[in-house]
Amino acid sequence: MSILAAFLMSFVLAPAPAVEPPSAAPLKAPAQAAQPPAGQKPPAAPGQAQAQPSPARPAPVVPAQPVPPPPGYVIGPEDVLQILFRYDKDLTSEVAVRPDGMISLPMLSDIQAAGLTPEQLRDQVTESAKRFIEDPAVTVIVKTINSRKVFITGEVSRPGSYPLTASTTVVQLIAMAGGVTEFANKSKITVMRMEKGRPVSYPFNYKDVSRGKNLKQNIELKPGDTVIVP
Repeated sequence: MSILAAFLMSFVLAPAPAVEPPSAAPLKAPAQAAQPPAGQKPPAAPGQAQAQPSPARPAPVVPAQPVPPPPGYVIGPEDVLQILFRYDKDLTSEVAVRPDGMISLPMLSDIQAAGLTPEQLRDQVTESAKRFIEDPAVTVIVKTINSRKVFITGEVSRPGSYPLTASTTVVQLIAMAGGVTEFANKSKITVMRMEKGRPVSYPFNYKDVSRGKNLKQNIELKPGDTVIVP
């Protein structure tokens, strides 16, 4: 055998080198989702809508302390009113009725108030406010009555004007004015009143009434009445 043949035989008969199988890649543990801080809700999953909190209704406005209006009361100049919008502090206002009988309110401008009852004014303000508010929830509160006045002059301790906030008789007004003086003519007192545009007088004898006689002359006074004590 030649040297070349022996060299080739050595390659054919030599054992093939062992091939190691590829090692398997280590499995990774699935990543854990990050936990939100304490007190916070986890974010919503993709495609899932997150519930939105319903808007809270504003707290109702606290009304002022009202003055109980007398029977048949209608609003007049110088009266002080609170126009209360139950759920809107910006529109709630305290207003005085102007000499022209109007009041001014935010957004609503001038509104006629004199000559109306509180209920009628409430309805009028409600209709005007519906242009801007879906449910105005208006309340009209009488805080001070300045338009209803009676007058007493002459021989009394404190002559002048007095607010007529409740039922008041001639004797009660004289008492409010500090009583008659020692120079008063108690039997010749007169109550002056305007009725249907004409002046009317009612005589009043203080001596008789103080003795329990002719009590019908102790009439209930009306706004604008003047008691004259000579």
